[in-house]
Amino acid sequence: MDTRRALLEDLIARFPHIPAEAVLKEDLLRSGIAFDSSALTDNDAGEVKPKSYFIFSFDHKPLRELGEAAVRRPPEEIALTGGPWELRRTIVSVRVNPDSPYRVSAGEDGLRLSLDAAPIADVALPPMPPYYRHALANGKSVMEIAPTIQWGYLIYLTVLRLCQYFGAKEECQYCDINHNWRQHKQEGRPYTGVKPIDEVLEALAIIDAHDLEHASRAYTLTGGSVTSRVDGFAEADFYGRYAQAIEERFPGRWIGKVVAQALPRADVQRFHDYGIRIYHPNYEVWDKRLFEIICPGKERYVGREEWHRRILDAAEVFGPRYVIPNFVAGVEMAKPFGFATVDEAIASTSEGLDYFMSRGVTPRFTTWCPEPATPVGRDNPEGAPLEYHIRLLEAYRATLDRYGLQPPPGYGPPGPGNAVFSVSSFMDTMAPESVDSAEFATLG
Repeated sequence: MDTRRALLEDLIARFPHIPAEAVLKEDLLRSGIAFDSSALTDNDAGEVKPKSYFIFSFDHKPLRELGEAAVRRPPEEIALTGGPWELRRTIVSVRVNPDSPYRVSAGEDGLRLSLDAAPIADVALPPMPPYYRHALANGKSVMEIAPTIQWGYLIYLTVLRLCQYFGAKEECQYCDINHNWRQHKQEGRPYTGVKPIDEVLEALAIIDAHDLEHASRAYTLTGGSVTSRVDGFAEADFYGRYAQAIEERFPGRWIGKVVAQALPRADVQRFHDYGIRIYHPNYEVWDKRLFEIICPGKERYVGREEWHRRILDAAEVFGPRYVIPNFVAGVEMAKPFGFATVDEAIASTSEGLDYFMSRGVTPRFTTWCPEPATPVGRDNPEGAPLEYHIRLLEAYRATLDRYGLQPPPGYGPPGPGNAVFSVSSFMDTMAPESVDSAEFATLG
C-alpha cells in the first residue's frame, strides 16, 4: 500500500467481519504511538493515570531515547472514539514509539490521534484513580506495587520483576523483562525487584478502600520464571504464598489469576486450593522448531511437549475454560528464522488454536511489541505484517465458533465499544452477547 491509511482501509474492506476498531488497534499495538508534550502526564502528581511499566517495557525505544516521555510519562492506555471510521470506544495499551506514524496531540477541543498528520480519532485518557493518591506506610506508591491496567479492571501484581531464564541461551527471544528492570534501576526509578507480601496486601487494601465502584475486578499474579529458588522457594511456592495471603485477606473480592510456567499437576492443585480461579501457563509460540529457538529456556527446563501436557493436566484441575495460555502473536514471523509468509504463520498458529480449543482450553494472545533490547525486536523493528494480525483475529473467532466456545473469562466485557483488554483486540472482535450472563456476573 502507498500509505498506512490505505493499508488500514484495504484491510477494513477485505475483512468486513473484523471491526474497524480492531484493525486500528492492532496497528497501534504493533507500531506504537508518538506523544506530543501536550499529551504527556504529570506522573503521579497529575490528573491522568501514567504508564506503570507493569512487567515489560512495551516500548519501541529504550527509556533513554524517549525524550520528554521518559521524564513525563505517557498515559497507561488511551480510549479512542469517532473519526472517519466512527470508532466505538476502543481501549489501547500505550506502547511508545517516537518514530510512529501515529501521534497523540492536543487539538482545539481535546486530544486527537493523527495518522501521518491527519486526525483519525478522538482520544480520552484514563483518570488518575483515587487509590493512586495514597502511599503505603513506607512511602512506596500503589502504582509501584499494585498498578491497574485495562482501564482499572485488572490489578497487575508483578511480584518478581526478574526472570531466572537468563542470557542468550535461556531468555525468551521477544521478552525484555530483565532489561526493563535494569533500565528502570539505571534511570533511578523505583522498581521493586521482589515485592514483599505485606506491601502487596497493603496496596490491595488501599485499592479496596478507595475503589468504591469496584472497577477493579481481577488481579494477575505473575513475574519472571523461577528455575532454582527465590527467597528460598521454588516457583509454585513462591507465587503460591502471595495467592494464599491475598485470598485469605480478601476472599472473593477479585478474580484471582496466576501466570506461571506450566507446572506439575501437584503445584497447579495448590494454586487452585489457595483460591486462584484462572491459570495462565503461557505457551508463547506453537511451532515446534520456533518454540525451541524463541523459548530456549522453556525448552531446556520443561520442553514443548511436556509444557502442552501440563496445560491439559491443569485443565483437569481448574476446568478447561479456566486454563488460558497466552501466545505472542506475530513473533512466529520474526526474521531470520520465522515463517516467510502470512499464510504459513496463520496455518501454524491455527493448528495450535485447534489443538487447545478442541480440548476446551481457550488460549488468548498478546500482540507482539518488538522491543529493541530483545533479539527479535532488534532485528524486526516493524514487527509482523498487519495482515497477519487481522487474519489471526479471523482464525481465532472461527476456531472459537467451531468448538462452540465462549471468550475466555476474566478479561472483562466482550465486543467493540465494550472491551477493556488492551494488549490485543481479540476481545474487541467478540459479539457482546457471546458471554454467559450468569458467569459474567461472577467473573467480570
